[in-house]
Amino acid sequence: MDKTFESLTLPGASLAWCPGWLDPDASRALFVALMAQVPWQQHHVRLFGRCVAAPRLSCWIGDPDASYAYSGTRFAPHPWPDALRAVRDAVGEAAGVRFNSVLANLYRDGRDGMGWHSDDERELGPGPVIASLSLGATRRFSFKHRTRPGVGLTLPLPAGSLLLMRGATQQHYRHALPKTARPVGPRINLTFRRILG
Repeated sequence: MDKTFESLTLPGASLAWCPGWLDPDASRALFVALMAQVPWQQHHVRLFGRCVAAPRLSCWIGDPDASYAYSGTRFAPHPWPDALRAVRDAVGEAAGVRFNSVLANLYRDGRDGMGWHSDDERELGPGPVIASLSLGATRRFSFKHRTRPGVGLTLPLPAGSLLLMRGATQQHYRHALPKTARPVGPRINLTFRRILG
């Protein structure tokens, strides 16, 4: 497989993408293993003062000291499943970072999605490196600038693709995985992070 990263042009962001970072067999095997090994849960988030079920299943995984707060809740990490240990190291090598945690999201079909947000929590520090590995069905992933309407980017993330977000990307942009009415199979997304002590 060609593991060459291409730079994506977006003003004020630092994005690198490798569509075929994992070969199809390895991608399928990891998807099947994670479906079985990850303790998937449907978390609840606070939205406009109401507590609603998140439109996806998820699991926070990491080293014992890598607790994380997002969507108004602090999560203690689940231990690394066997299937993720080697992947964590390989993704870290590609990104040049020793990741100590990952947010795993399972989008069961097109009715599941992720709204506009930035990965800019205090625990990630300034200019965090986020590595996003996609498995399963291809879904559209979008960026929009926080203050400049019309500045953004949408790209399909196929199985085995690895997207690296660095520098001021989280400061200047929000990103989302839009819901879709078209028939689409399940997708797992792994966003590797480094939680600072």
